[in-house]
Amino acid sequence: MSGSFALWGELAHPVTLTVADLRREWPAHRARVVFDCATAGPQHHVFEGPLLREVVGRAGPDFDPARRKERSRFLLTVSGGDGHHTVLSWAEIDADFGDAPVLLATRMDGVELDAAGTQLVVPSDRCGARYVSAVTGIWVGTLPVRVPVGA
Repeated sequence: MSGSFALWGELAHPVTLTVADLRREWPAHRARVVFDCATAGPQHHVFEGPLLREVVGRAGPDFDPARRKERSRFLLTVSGGDGHHTVLSWAEIDADFGDAPVLLATRMDGVELDAAGTQLVVPSDRCGARYVSAVTGIWVGTLPVRVPVGA
C-alpha cells in the first residue's frame, strides 16, 4: 500500500500504518526545524505529526515500562523508500531519558504527506541525516550482547 509502513520487531502488536492512520489516531505535534543540508544549505521546514514514542508505545514494545534499564536496551531502526536507514535508541525518545520530540510527520510545510509517505523528523539534529523520507518500516528490538572471548 502506497504511503504505508510496517511497525514490527519485539512488539506485542506489530502493525502496518498509513499517514491517514497517524493523523486519525494520535495527536499531532508541530516542529519548526532548520537543518544544514550538505548539498543545499540550510533547510527551513514546519513538520506536523505524532511523536514516534507514542506510536511505537501503542504497539507494545516487549519491555517492562517500570524497568528503566530494560527500556534503555531497545533500538529503533527506520527505513525509507529511497533505501536510507537510521537508528535511534528508545532512551533517546523516552520521556524519562532524552525526551526527544521525534515525529512521524504527516504534514510538511502545510502539505499532507499521504502520497509521499510519513517522514521521520529529529528536530534536535543540526543536519538532516537522520530525517527519513517515505518511511517503509520501523523495527523495534534489542541486539544480542556478546562478551568478547578472553574478556
